[in-house]
Amino acid sequence: MSKLYIPGPINVSPETFAAMSQPMIGHRGAEFEALYASVQPGLQELAGTRRPAYLSTSSAWGVMEAALRNLCGKKVLTLCCGAFSDKWFDVANKLGLAADKIQVEWGQAIAPDAVRAKLEEGGFDLVTLVHNETSTGVMNDLAGIAQVVKSFPGVLLVVDSVSSFSAVPIAMDELGIDVLLAGVQKALALPPGMAVFFCSEAALERAKAQPNRGYYFDFVEFAKNAEKNNTPSTPAISLIFGLQHMMATVAAEGLANRYARHAANNAMIHAWGKRHGVANFAPEGNQSVSLTCFAKPADFDQAGFIKNLKARHGYVINGGYGKIKGLTFRISNMGNETAATMQALIDAMDDVLGVK
Repeated sequence: MSKLYIPGPINVSPETFAAMSQPMIGHRGAEFEALYASVQPGLQELAGTRRPAYLSTSSAWGVMEAALRNLCGKKVLTLCCGAFSDKWFDVANKLGLAADKIQVEWGQAIAPDAVRAKLEEGGFDLVTLVHNETSTGVMNDLAGIAQVVKSFPGVLLVVDSVSSFSAVPIAMDELGIDVLLAGVQKALALPPGMAVFFCSEAALERAKAQPNRGYYFDFVEFAKNAEKNNTPSTPAISLIFGLQHMMATVAAEGLANRYARHAANNAMIHAWGKRHGVANFAPEGNQSVSLTCFAKPADFDQAGFIKNLKARHGYVINGGYGKIKGLTFRISNMGNETAATMQALIDAMDDVLGVK
């Protein structure tokens, strides 16, 4: 059986699968309401917010599109630095919304000053930011960008924390983030199929005024149902059982320890790259803590390396995404990984490279 070190989905523990295998319950009764309520404190602590956590039976992209439908009344500014942030601009156009973007080269980060300059042009009421651009391994300056956006009254900020949520500290309320969203298949180490998100009061008020926000991803419907510890539509109950287990796991470890573990595991992979002369694709100071994107050396048989790593050791890493596929490779260290599991991967990669 292969072990995944790709940027998601990632490895799911046997204990999590066991938790997901509990007997099914109805989603319109007291048992489900208790289950829903049980995950709230842990999710709120991870998000740095007092706002309720909403559970969406979808990928994170469902909520990313929903944020545009619910919140864009005038014009959205998308901050583009990789495959997923670029796609947000494309989705805005497909929805027929007025949209503009700041575009930087893949592998570069979004500069807060550039955001300020663009917003000073006027006309915007929404900004979308991918905190940790999974395709390039770039972690943007969330605090710096949030500070800029919040200096423009009436402009809301939506943050995709898909591959950073629970791997690094996030302070939604302190930073003034209006929508924070994540998928559970990344650092939360659950199977795909559910997203978690949080909305500020300002976001909900904006949503109420939007005429074409639909139903399935209507933020107002999520808020109404959350008051009763429930969801607008049938939820992925087994995944929520798994989420309940993961919240207990996170609490037992402690957030400080969890963040330190992710940073230490990430540093091990960075050190491996330096030892072999493999450059990080992301710039110093903006490198992801949950995954590493390496630039392929000119004489490196990347395809053979990835193939042999799986064939010999059962470890799977990723050979790049989008337009940098084949030019980069990505290694995840998020979720339940430890120093021991990361060292096992490093030893396996050295073996494939013929390093003694």
